[in-house]
Amino acid sequence: MSGERRVLVIGGGLAGIAAALDCAAAGARVTLVEVRRRLGGAAYSFERDGMHFDNGQHVFLRCCSAYRSLLARLGSEHHVSVQERLEIPVLSPRAQPVVLRRGSLPPPFHLAGALARYPHLSPSERLSAALAARALTSLDPADPALDGQTFGAWLAERGQDAHAVSVLWDLIALPTLNVPAAEASLALGAFVFRTGLLTGADAGDIGFHVGTLAETIGEPAERALADAGVQFRLGWRAHGLRRTGAGFEVEGGEGGFSSEAVIVALPHARAAGLLEALLPQLAQTVRGLGSSPIVNLHVVFDRVVCEEPFAAGVDTPVQYVFDRSAAAGAPPGCQYLAVSLSAADEQMRMSVDELRARYVPALKELLPGARDATVERFLATREHAATFRAVPGTAVLRPRPRTSVPGLVLAGSWTDTGWPATLEGAVMSGHAAAAEALAALALEPAAPNAHGPQASTAATGEPGAVPG
Repeated sequence: MSGERRVLVIGGGLAGIAAALDCAAAGARVTLVEVRRRLGGAAYSFERDGMHFDNGQHVFLRCCSAYRSLLARLGSEHHVSVQERLEIPVLSPRAQPVVLRRGSLPPPFHLAGALARYPHLSPSERLSAALAARALTSLDPADPALDGQTFGAWLAERGQDAHAVSVLWDLIALPTLNVPAAEASLALGAFVFRTGLLTGADAGDIGFHVGTLAETIGEPAERALADAGVQFRLGWRAHGLRRTGAGFEVEGGEGGFSSEAVIVALPHARAAGLLEALLPQLAQTVRGLGSSPIVNLHVVFDRVVCEEPFAAGVDTPVQYVFDRSAAAGAPPGCQYLAVSLSAADEQMRMSVDELRARYVPALKELLPGARDATVERFLATREHAATFRAVPGTAVLRPRPRTSVPGLVLAGSWTDTGWPATLEGAVMSGHAAAAEALAALALEPAAPNAHGPQASTAATGEPGAVPG
């Protein structure tokens, strides 16, 4: 019977959640195991002194249809909101605030007005940047040659110096690629700008989590998996995977599981360790992806110091700042600002005291209202391997979901989705992995409307993600 075909999903992040729901909807008997005591993977929340903090600020774009559809499937779409029109407030300690806002013209001209008025570039630099943006529209991110050079070198060839990259291009490259433009793969850089900003007028409208990540992902995922008949074990670490005549045996801390198909939906470094025995060459390739860290600072002021819900910083060590007071349950009269620092190799090596010494003065310099304010709380969260390192040569290292071992499938934002490591890429990979696992078991996927809105497998004009 189809209901007796067993699938084991290893990993309870977005990729594993999406894969488990798809497999269960097709009639498979699904078990999901996760080493943490909660679902959500790299997108999670924690409680400290009566406040609820997210580990990071995982924003997305209107064009992230797979992620948004998954939230609808979980019944938690009311915990996110999407801008009516792209607006990025840009703050600088040496200039007046400015808002980058898209206009009503068709792409790519919908951004022309914002660029023409951008005060952090001279008139000649604005024209040069516009010509570079126009040239990006002619690139094909799937062209293998683009993954052989850096985005920064390509920009330099088109007149974009270090200043222009810092105040314009890195506003997008840093949070989406988790490496600066100077180091990023041109293929991934071109994908991000074309998909989010240049080919659909509303594609780059930014989506935010209004609730906590636990409310948006982890808690509703537990309910959705239970309703779908998926059995899940939290706090269970898989440390061995072997082939058997009937399928696979997965060993863990307490016993093990057997199944006819296995979806490995772990971060790439952990996945490589689990794959070593069966696919040593693939494991070695996956390790070559490397990693790039993200650090988030959680700063609670004794008063409101920032009027914007979020803002980017230029000419300051503050990259992005988000007002998370309502979601976190900040004390009355206080404001909680989360500072997101991508490509944070240097910050990973700093102590909490060192981070506070650098970033509290930077916030006070950036936000006039903070200059006389008192910092009530200061926390730092670190994800040392938040994403794979999106540098040239990455494309050939990202595997497709199907492996050479029948029934053994891969999922995760590090697999070959075409996207950088984002919420969208993670969900897309889960859908792709489920399709491969079901095919190996000769099961038909559920009809598109059988479990709510169906995610698309391509960007079609809806929000994308700051690494998460």
